[in-house]
Amino acid sequence: MATDKELSDFLESVERRAFKQAVYAVRKDEAALDIVQDAMIKLAERYGDKPAPELPLLFQRILQTTITDYFRREKVRSGWLSLFWNSGREDDDGEGHDLLETWEPEEGTAAAESSADKVERKQVLAAIEAEVQKLPLRQRQAFLLRYWQDLDVAETAAAMGCSEGSVKTHCSRATHALADALRAKGITL
Repeated sequence: MATDKELSDFLESVERRAFKQAVYAVRKDEAALDIVQDAMIKLAERYGDKPAPELPLLFQRILQTTITDYFRREKVRSGWLSLFWNSGREDDDGEGHDLLETWEPEEGTAAAESSADKVERKQVLAAIEAEVQKLPLRQRQAFLLRYWQDLDVAETAAAMGCSEGSVKTHCSRATHALADALRAKGITL
């Protein structure tokens, strides 16, 4: 069974990555904070008595379920909102309002992004992923641990079993190689 200290340390260690995961999924900072907080509370309340090694997988499962629940709630809310928005409301001509004609997506959200922008973003991400796969193993490991998993240099060095200087060297080489490869493809970030 995990002690209170082990549970607290675990939650503190996954907080940043969980928040980034949630923001990436829902694209709203406030909603992401709520999702992470709910997932942490559920883990502590329901699974606090589990052994410490089981906590990471349990937490990831709870976090993903909480994200899915968020989207389900949003779908239901938007359905009810549009139903009530259109019912019984008439404009000056005696015709009802159409929510899609008056709704403006929030700037910076996926709904505000044009289809061309979505396709372009998807192509750029695919190009980045392809170039990351071409990196030598140690550079790829260092790059993904530092910039995708958001580990600091010391944590990355411990995970890779090398010195902090090696991590910095691998990351530097990886970012330069990626920048050169993407620039050659006409992609500037």
